[in-house]
Amino acid sequence: MKQRLPVQGAQGDLLRLVATGAAESRAGLARMSGLAASSVSLRVEELIEAGLLVEEGSGTSRGGRRPRRLCLSPTAGVLAVADLGAHHARLGLLDLSGAPLVVEEVPCEITEGPEATLDLLADAFDRLLAERVPPSVPLRGVGTGVPGPVDPATLRVVTPSRMPGWNDFPVADHLRARYDLPVLVENDANLMAAGEARSWPGRENLMVLKVGTGIGCGAIVDGRLHRGRGAAGDISHVRVSSDSSVICACGHHDCLEAYASGAALIAALADAGVAVRHTSDVVDLVNDAVPEATSMVRTAGRRIGEVLTVLVNFFNPDVVAVGGSLSAAEPLITSIRAAVYERCLPLATRDLEIAPARAGRDAALLGAGSLLLDAVLA
Repeated sequence: MKQRLPVQGAQGDLLRLVATGAAESRAGLARMSGLAASSVSLRVEELIEAGLLVEEGSGTSRGGRRPRRLCLSPTAGVLAVADLGAHHARLGLLDLSGAPLVVEEVPCEITEGPEATLDLLADAFDRLLAERVPPSVPLRGVGTGVPGPVDPATLRVVTPSRMPGWNDFPVADHLRARYDLPVLVENDANLMAAGEARSWPGRENLMVLKVGTGIGCGAIVDGRLHRGRGAAGDISHVRVSSDSSVICACGHHDCLEAYASGAALIAALADAGVAVRHTSDVVDLVNDAVPEATSMVRTAGRRIGEVLTVLVNFFNPDVVAVGGSLSAAEPLITSIRAAVYERCLPLATRDLEIAPARAGRDAALLGAGSLLLDAVLA
């Protein structure tokens, strides 16, 4: 069943506060929203009648009688989200709080083009919904991350690398034609940043690096995802210094991605006579102490760190979290950390933490759920 959320105005704001765990009682909603207690009670009753909230048990007391605890109804709905990679898609069905109900990974070649890829995605969503979600629980929205820049105004992919046929494709329109629901389309590194931010409480400014087949970076500024005009955080095409010259997939020479991405390392290893197919194979070689792979990954980390040096001095983040499939290779993060600490101003690195991402493989799905809920409630 597909159905838009029957909420408007303050109802949506109150539902978001409960869904995100910011409030768990009527008194908490009044305190967080600034609405009068009578207005909150009226809207909570409407949300309960609509089958979106339930009131059960006892919440935390702030003095006096313990309040009744508000939480999402089990039938409030689900969100279908995906993280598209070059060779796979990770799919998830989440409840409105963003908690994963089911996660599955399916093979998917993004080079087959947008129509085939998005139809495969939608078919997989429909199968999961039919198999794992009761018919009485409606689908409320659909979202996907893509490994390329996304224009936030049009939700179209813009001049991506290694994604033939995707440039200017109306991804959101294609999905809306099938579902007629709110749709989220976002860069995969941005989704990862939005999901990873939840794992760093108290840290408001983060740079979240995704190093896999390509290289991406999402920026969290004052606790919110910073998109700019769609290219914020795109460090993959920053020019790096090199004794040689390599043409990047974007057509320019000496981009970071042409030297330090998983695709670049796979090509370099092939030139050295070491055949690998995926970034996970590169990590396996590093873990097996194959010198060619270890040296190349260490050099890639140093190049990434040199680019980050400028950004850390400029932005002064609290955290640089490194995720993506190549982050499992310890020399990568070690070399990034060494370059940044060596070249940055002491004030910029004094309290800076450079560490592996904490949210795990589902970070992008968690980020998609958080951002899609905003779209559903808009």
